[in-house]
Amino acid sequence: MANDGRRPDRVAEAIREEVAMFLAEGVKDPRVTGLVTVTGVDVTRDLRHARIFVSIMGTDEEKAVTQEGLRSLASHLRSRVARSLRLRVAPELEFVMDTSIAHAARIESLLAQIKDGTLAPPDASDLD
Repeated sequence: MANDGRRPDRVAEAIREEVAMFLAEGVKDPRVTGLVTVTGVDVTRDLRHARIFVSIMGTDEEKAVTQEGLRSLASHLRSRVARSLRLRVAPELEFVMDTSIAHAARIESLLAQIKDGTLAPPDASDLD
C-alpha cells in the first residue's frame, strides 16, 4: 500500500477543513469569544490522535476562556469529524495554541518601527 504514508496528511487536512468550517459557522459555546483560526493539524500514523493548532486573537483572558471552550467542544467535534470523514475510529482531538502568527505580527511591528526611525536597531554588542 504505497499511499498509506500520505493518508495521515490527507486526514489531517480534512480535519483542518472540517474544524475551520465548524468554527466559521458560529460556535454556540459562549466561551469561544476570540477570533479563532485553525493553522494546522497533526495526526498520528494510526489516526487515533489529532493535534489541532489554533491561533486566537483577543486579550489574554479571552484566549484562556476560548481555549477552555474549545477543549469542551472537542468531544462534539470528534463525532462530527468521524461522521463526515467516514472514519472507523474517531481521533482524539487536542487543541494547541499556535503563537507563530502573533510572533510574526510582533516582528513586522518592530521592523516597521525601525524603518520609521521610532525604534533604534539593536546594537551588535546586544546580540552576544
